[in-house]
This record gives sequence, C-alpha cells and structure tokens, in this order.
Amino acid sequence: MKRLTALDLGFIHLERRNQPLHVAYLTLLRPPADAPADFVRQLVARLRSYATPLPPFNQRLESRLGKGFWVEDPEFDIEQHVIHLALPQPGTMNQLLAMVSRMHASHLDRAYPLWRTYIIEGLEGGQVALYSKVHHAVADGVAGTRLFLRSMSVDAGDILPPPWASPPIGRRVRAANLLAAPVDGVVKLANRFGGAFDNVPAIWRELRRTARERREGHPDALGGTSAPASLLNQPISASRRYLARSYPLARIKAAGRTLGCTVNDVMLAMCSHALRHYLADRHALPTAPLIAGVPMSTRRDKSDVGNQISFLLANLGTHLADPAERLQAIKASVEHSKARFASMKPGAILGYAAAQLAPGLLNMLFAPQRGHLAFNLVISNVPGPRVPVYWQGCAVEGMFPVSVLVDGMALNITASSRADALDFGVLACRRSLPKVESLMDYLGDGLEAIERLARQVVAVGRPLPLVSPVD
Repeated sequence: MKRLTALDLGFIHLERRNQPLHVAYLTLLRPPADAPADFVRQLVARLRSYATPLPPFNQRLESRLGKGFWVEDPEFDIEQHVIHLALPQPGTMNQLLAMVSRMHASHLDRAYPLWRTYIIEGLEGGQVALYSKVHHAVADGVAGTRLFLRSMSVDAGDILPPPWASPPIGRRVRAANLLAAPVDGVVKLANRFGGAFDNVPAIWRELRRTARERREGHPDALGGTSAPASLLNQPISASRRYLARSYPLARIKAAGRTLGCTVNDVMLAMCSHALRHYLADRHALPTAPLIAGVPMSTRRDKSDVGNQISFLLANLGTHLADPAERLQAIKASVEHSKARFASMKPGAILGYAAAQLAPGLLNMLFAPQRGHLAFNLVISNVPGPRVPVYWQGCAVEGMFPVSVLVDGMALNITASSRADALDFGVLACRRSLPKVESLMDYLGDGLEAIERLARQVVAVGRPLPLVSPVD
C-alpha cells in the first residue's frame, strides 16, 4: 500500500464529469512487411498473456479517512485493460481521431487500476494504432513517456514485454539513450528537494523579485495574473475534439539554429502563429498577448510514476503582427524564467509556482471571462525517443500526446519529439472552440513563417531582430 502525494491526490479530487484527468498517447505502428493477415489478433493475444502486471499497473485507488492510497488489486483482469477495436476498412486518420476524441472523453473506472490500452486495426495503408491512457494521478507526461518506453527497442526483432510487464527503465541497459534529455535545457536543476521550511526564504525572495520587476515594467516579467480573458478561457463541456499532425524535426532544428533559438522556442512560435490566426478568424484576438503555461519537469531521478512538475510562463506575443517580434517576445520571456529557476531547488520552484499562480488559477476556475488568469492554455513539449524505435516488432511512425482540459481552459497543445519528427496533439472542447481543426494548418504555416525568418537572417547576414513581412 502506497499513499498518494498531495499533488497526485489533487488530480483525483479535481476530476469531474466534464473534466476527466487522464493523459494518453496515440501511437501509429507499422507492422513488419511479412506480417500475417491475423497479425493484430496475435498481437492482442500476446499482450493479454501478460496478465500479472507490475506496479503501478496492478494498483487501484482506495480512500481511507479522506486519504488516498494505491493498493494491489487482487482480482486484476487483463481484459478490462487491453481492448481490441477496429475501424471500418479502409479507416481514415479522421475516423481514428474521432474515435480517440470519444475514448478520451470517457473516464477510467476507479474500480480497476487506472489505465487502459486500445489496439485499433483497419487503418488505411496497413498501420495499426495504439491508444494508451493512464490517470494523471499515476504519471505525468515525462513519467508516462518513460512508462511507454519500457517496452520499446531499437531492434525490430527484440519483442519486449508491454509497459505493464516491464521493469523500470532505469534497470534496463537496452533502454539507455532512448529518451531525449529534458526539452532544450528548460530544466537544468541540480540539488535535491529541501525541506518545506528550508525553501520558504527562497520562495519569498523570488516572489518579491517578481513583484518588483512588474512594478518597474520589466517586459519579460510575468505574474500569476498576466493572462487576458479569451475565447480559450470558458467553462468546458464533456465533449472533446482531438487532432494530431507531425512536422519534420530537421526543419524545426535548422530554423532554430539559424535564428539562435531552441526547438522549444520554435514550437511555441508555431503555436503563437496558429492561435493568433485562429482567434482572428473568430474576431476574438485579445489586444494583450496570450500567456502559455509550459510544464517543466522537476524530476531528478529515473522514476516513471507520480507527478514532479511545475510551470513556467511564456509570453506568446499573439498581439504582435510581426513574426520576428513574436519570436523575440517568446524567446525573451522563456529565457527570463529559465534564468530564475536555474538558481532554485525543485522544492522552491514548486512553492514559488504555486504561490505565484494561485490567484490566476482561482480566476480561471470561477471568473475566466474577467481575465487576470494564470495562463490561457498549456503548451507542452515532452521529450520522446531520440532514435528510431520499435514496439512489438512494429516500427513507431507517430507518438501523439493526448493531454487534459479543465474548466476555464478549453485548449491544450502538447508535442512529443521523435528521432525525425515533432508530433503535435491538440485537444479542445468541441462545444467551446468551433472549427478548431484549422489550428493544424496554421501550425504548419507558423513553421513556414519561422523558416522565412531564417532565410532572411542568412540573406542579410545578421541575427534578429528583423523587420519581417507581416503574416
């Protein structure tokens, strides 16, 4: 029996009918060229043969005197967790995404361990889809990726046990170097967690510093109530719309190198472009810039369960028509946050973020239409495998994250890096955000705008800032 941390328990208590709090991956798999006609049926049978899972997959939630505990499920039933589905052939990507939208809107049954895996056949072109979800109380984005990577290999012939039957990744030499480092150095933290009281002076010092910078008009100092009211910030329904698309990582890295930006900077600029155009189409673009909450891992060990995350705030510059100015605003605000957190212990970061964001989070929950929010949406970049990988003998051709929505935040954008691609997963409230599929085209347009900036830098022979054509 293991007690849930306060953060993990928070994900349990915050769950509502319209607000399921599980995270997932939609993975596209290419079966071997010599796969038999009943390959998927054999795959499902093999997965179900691993019917004695390891922690945390064999643990269900139990409450005692208001406290939450993970306890071993003595009646574990693998068929409750490994589900075989099929699209009507030839199934299109749009049909698959519609199916995932419905599945992601449904809650995990708390009578069982809080995870499920769906194997979906019938896709055109012969691909097989894997939709795997786990409750956020069990794992955050980095931990969830590590759980999945337990069962991946760089060798197509190496058929490893599925995640629920694989030992922790830190114990397996073959898994070394599969996972990319934390995104672009956003988190370069040493030091272990100090005691709660040890962190109070550092937290108080940084809160005072933030307040002083804002009074003095520092352009990159964002407080916990900096985000404006927007179309993105309204109560959500129980319906979901999920969209997914890949963009070549080589293009993103090449543009970033030329512009002196990280992959994360370019990804945020793509999102800024897409959001600006989507909201302009709806005649709902705020005059103040949208603010993104960017999750960052404070995980200093190789664990793959639980939640060890905090947030930095990024100014998306959506009020700026010039793509170069938007990129400069994003880069400056992210670097300002990085510099602050680099000198803080993980425990101090968590306390500082909680104290800074609390007023804006309360506004988001109770009065999002008034503005002064913590952030307008969450934009994540989860590091995935940095080399080509295989799962159950199938080549992995896409790893699309599926995240969460909460009341007051109707859109979430999460990306996951692979060896040669950045896979975007966009989750929206279908009722609150009409025609959200246009965001995917605008993300591609945003990458093209960044590449135009890079070509301009090469042409003029000097770095940013530039005056670029208005997009």
